[in-house]
Amino acid sequence: MEESAIARYICETFSGIVPVAAWGETSFFYNPGRALPRGVYFATLKAKDGDNDKASSLNRPGVFRLNIGISKPTYQSLFGEPPARPPAGGIVATGHDFAAQDILTPHPVYGWMAWVSVVNPSPETFEKVKPLLAEAHGLAAGKFNKRVSVA
Repeated sequence: MEESAIARYICETFSGIVPVAAWGETSFFYNPGRALPRGVYFATLKAKDGDNDKASSLNRPGVFRLNIGISKPTYQSLFGEPPARPPAGGIVATGHDFAAQDILTPHPVYGWMAWVSVVNPSPETFEKVKPLLAEAHGLAAGKFNKRVSVA
């Protein structure tokens, strides 16, 4: 899968999406009508290592990581209890190889928040994570609606 194909899928499949590209990643926010300053993000495509996120070795040519924020129950069904929050600059202690390609893993930094990741997903793996993207979009819409109704 190409990073651009995944971005296109997210933007064309889900309503209310505002993609924001910065710092070597594209973040996908649910923000219909741009009612909030940023919206609620639910997925990212990350194409380079950051100061506090180098576990996936994204500086390799052609390597990117899809990150998805899912519910805690879904995370638990995939990986068990979320790990403890890592120290600043650290990664979650799950025993996963976060640089391995085409394997769904906890997010190396935000696994404790029920985020999952896959480095360079194949078309088959991407088909398997589409329901996770749909769940993440629905969760973001719920958070967005709560924030807008309070504002």
